[in-house]
Amino acid sequence: MGWTEIVIQVTRAQAEAFSDALMEAGALSVSVEDADEGTVAEQPLFGEPGMEPAEAAWERSRVVALADVNANHAAIVADATKAIGLDYALPFALRPVEDQDWVRLTQSQFDPIHIGQRIWVVPSWHDAPEPDALVLELDPGLAFGTGSHPTTRLCMEWLEGNVTADIATVLDYGCGSGILALVAKKLGVPQVIGVDIDPQALESAAFNSERNNCEIDYYLPEAFARLYPESQTFGIVVANILAGPLQLMAPMLSARVAPGGSLVLSGVLDRQAEEVIAAYAPFIKLQVWAEHEGWVALAGQAAAV
Repeated sequence: MGWTEIVIQVTRAQAEAFSDALMEAGALSVSVEDADEGTVAEQPLFGEPGMEPAEAAWERSRVVALADVNANHAAIVADATKAIGLDYALPFALRPVEDQDWVRLTQSQFDPIHIGQRIWVVPSWHDAPEPDALVLELDPGLAFGTGSHPTTRLCMEWLEGNVTADIATVLDYGCGSGILALVAKKLGVPQVIGVDIDPQALESAAFNSERNNCEIDYYLPEAFARLYPESQTFGIVVANILAGPLQLMAPMLSARVAPGGSLVLSGVLDRQAEEVIAAYAPFIKLQVWAEHEGWVALAGQAAAV
């Protein structure tokens, strides 16, 4: 079986409805791109949780529909055009999709990642590069976190350098794939807990923990709060999220740090660092621990009793 991409340029107002109509008309999948990508007119689209763009589309949007190579491509476009109420034909172009071994192609794009002194993130189709390495076996998946992003790397490096034998508990808030929780557990922390708002992330984290033979408990925020009341604190609290949510959670996250314990935050751009530090100032004094590619990790210690 072969595939063909149908490429159509539409306006922002048409992009979402037309994409849905293409699926109804027989397209196998649809994506929307900036038609001005790579030019001075390119428009980045991004946002933090709760502040996402209203539409995942651009003033000049390029809709790319994947279809069977033998499908009636003109009919798919015509049916979709009619479905959204247009009385004129939309021009389209066809792009052949080269038949490849997609599994091998995807795997070739992900090599082991070396982080810190001895941490290696190793996909399942690779062997560990060093026999004495701290190895995390992780495949790219739906939940964020394979160590490739600067914020994840910063938190992993902090944990490697600061987890000591007397650390008994770690809370990974916003755990995603569970990669930071896994690092803490493999560094010898007896009790590690991960929390995330996304049930799919928790499934991914639980799968990764089982694969790595790590016993870690993962919870949605509501279940975590019910099972672990506010009096339950942790020797290290790490949260790799984004600056906006981190500022809102300052009282809650700070309260979870045990006396003398450490708080580590990332997902913060260097230009956002002072705002986040100010939000936590009433609770814990934070400072920039390290910076990488424009992102920072903030760290601080709670007052001892």
